[in-house]
Amino acid sequence: MPSTSLCQEEACLPYSLMDDYSEGAHPQILEALLRTNSTQQATYGTDEYSDNARQLIRNKIGCAEDEADIFFVPSGTSANLISIASCLRPYEAVITLESGHIACKEAGAIEATGHKLILVPAVDGKMTPTNLQKAIQQNQFFPHMAKPRLLYISNASETGTVYTKRELSNLSAICKQSNLLLLMDGARIGTALCSVKNDLTLRDIFEMTDIFWIGGTKAGALMGEAIVVKQHLAEGFVFHLKQHGALLAKGRILGVQFMELFKSDLFFTLATHANEMAQKISINLEKLGYRLAADTETNQVFVILPQELVRRLQDRFRFYTWEQLDDGNAVVRFVTSWATDELQIDKFNAWVQQWTAAAK
Repeated sequence: MPSTSLCQEEACLPYSLMDDYSEGAHPQILEALLRTNSTQQATYGTDEYSDNARQLIRNKIGCAEDEADIFFVPSGTSANLISIASCLRPYEAVITLESGHIACKEAGAIEATGHKLILVPAVDGKMTPTNLQKAIQQNQFFPHMAKPRLLYISNASETGTVYTKRELSNLSAICKQSNLLLLMDGARIGTALCSVKNDLTLRDIFEMTDIFWIGGTKAGALMGEAIVVKQHLAEGFVFHLKQHGALLAKGRILGVQFMELFKSDLFFTLATHANEMAQKISINLEKLGYRLAADTETNQVFVILPQELVRRLQDRFRFYTWEQLDDGNAVVRFVTSWATDELQIDKFNAWVQQWTAAAK
C-alpha cells in the first residue's frame, strides 16, 4: 500500500481512522483514467469501458447477460434510493434495521420518495429471521398500513459484522414466502467477502437477493457503485437513474474504475488489506484488556475505551466516537481502508499500549 506517514508527519495532521474514503483512489485506477482519458467514447454509460466492466463483474458473479443488468451510479445513497424507488409502489414499505444506513445516515432519502421505513432491532448488527417475521406480521392491517414489500440489509453491517450463507439463505426464504424483494447494500461488500468469517460468494448473493450493489467508493475507486439488478426488475431502471440525477454524461469515469478493479483481483486485494489492518488494531486492544463492542469481522473496529484515552488519541488520530457511556468510557469506531499505512497502525498500537501501561 502507498505510504502516507511522511506527509502526515510533515503536516502535523492526525492520521485518519475515521472512514474508508479519506484517500483518493488506488494508483492503478488513476493510471487507467489517464490512459483512457483522450479516447472518444459513447456517453451515459454506453461506452466500451462500462460494457467491459459489466462483463467482468458478471464473470466474477458467474451470471449471464440475460440474468442481470448492471448500472453504475456515483454514490451509495443514490444506489439505495434508486434501487428502492425503481421497484416499489407508493403504498409499499421497506423493512430495515433501526441501525440501517437508510434509516440513520441518508437524510430521509427513502422517505422523501414516499416510502415508509419499518424499523427492526438489530442483533449483532444484522437482521434475524425472527425479527423479520415479527415485522411482517405486525404490518398486515391492510389497507390501513403501508404494505411491506422490500427487505433492506447491508453486508458488511453498520457494525462491521457479516452475514453467513445460512443467515442470508434464511432471510431470502422468508422474503420469497412473504412476497418481499431483498436488497443488499454493498458499500463494504468487498471487506465482507474477504472477511475470515465469510462463507458467501458473489454468486450466492446474486441468487439470494433481487438487487445488490458493489461499492467502489470505499474500495479504492474515486467514486462509484455498481448496482446488480436481476432482469425481472431491470426494465426501465435507467429512467430512474436519469430522474434522480445519477446517469452521468461521462459514464466512462465509473466504467474505467470498475474495469480496473475487476479485471484482476484488485478489488479483493484492497479489501483484504483493509481487514488485516483492522485486525491488527483489534488484536492489540483485546490483548491490552479492552472490550470490543462488536466482533471485528471486517474493517471496522468498535471498542470501549476510557474517555481520557480517547482524548489523548484524538491528538494523533481521527476517529468517530460512537457513544458516550455513563461510566467514564466511550464506544469508539476505528475504520481502516485499502490505503491504510501499516506504519501508522503500529504507531497507533504503540500509543495505546504506552498509555495503558502508564495508567496502571
